[in-house]
Amino acid sequence: MDKQKVKEVYEENVKAVYKYLFCLTHNADLAEELTQETFYQAAKGIGKFRGECKVSVWLCQIAKRLWYKELERRKYKEVPMAEITEGTGAFADIENAYLLNIEKVELFRMMHNLDAVTREVMYLRLTGELSFSEIGSIMGKTENWARVTFYRGKQKLVKGREEWNNG
Repeated sequence: MDKQKVKEVYEENVKAVYKYLFCLTHNADLAEELTQETFYQAAKGIGKFRGECKVSVWLCQIAKRLWYKELERRKYKEVPMAEITEGTGAFADIENAYLLNIEKVELFRMMHNLDAVTREVMYLRLTGELSFSEIGSIMGKTENWARVTFYRGKQKLVKGREEWNNG
């Protein structure tokens, strides 16, 4: 792959990879660092890309592996869930009007109680603005699996909010 093509791939995908990593890390500096490492690793391994998925999905898979390596390095067992109070800006596209009425901090606090897989799907959809197809590809599952997991996560959040309000 020539330098111009590498530059185009970078320019077309850097924002998506950064958003994805920010969803996972909740830390702008770490997301930036891992984004750069993702593209470095991708450039080294471009010959391994078989074209079975979109380049952005392949890059996010690399990014996820780097994030898990970082967690291992830090000896975390699970993705830490920091409260996000600003910087996401993605809530305009959330398709469920009920979720739009929940304050961001409360929403993320409630999401913290979900299992790790459901929580990751929710973050990818809500703050990463990824399609269900892209989420399924990143997670090694189907688009339908991503839709069902997201739907069940929403149902858990709605039920949790109702219990919290009635309790």
